Amino acid sequence: MTLPALRDDALRAAGATTQIRLSLPWIRSLPLASLIDPVVHLDGARHEPSLVLGARRVPAAALPAEKGWWYLQDRVALEIPDATTPGIHEVSVSFHLEIPYLPAGPDAPLRLPFFFRRELETDATATSVSLDVGEAA
Repeated sequence: MTLPALRDDALRAAGATTQIRLSLPWIRSLPLASLIDPVVHLDGARHEPSLVLGARRVPAAALPAEKGWWYLQDRVALEIPDATTPGIHEVSVSFHLEIPYLPAGPDAPLRLPFFFRRELETDATATSVSLDVGEAA
């Protein structure tokens, strides 16, 4: 069983872009560099997102250089170009998590594949205490 990564309020329009707020589907907080190769499909269209870290936009390929952490209660905001329209959309996210403290062989940490798909309503509200990674509390 995995933890849910796409909550009811995961899809939001953010000006001229769309953000998918991804919850950590793991039992412990992980370094941001543990998120590998995120891909978003919105209504069937494939997107390679950037991550929103506070005021910064970080391409997924630059994540290995990030020193921050993805805490259990926080969500990573994946950003794709173009604003989504109001309404219900099919959203899927795939990625790998590299678990630095679990070896998968003599020279590499465990790397787990994840895939989540669900229909989400743009800008839905839900009671939450989570912040986006990079936001000040």
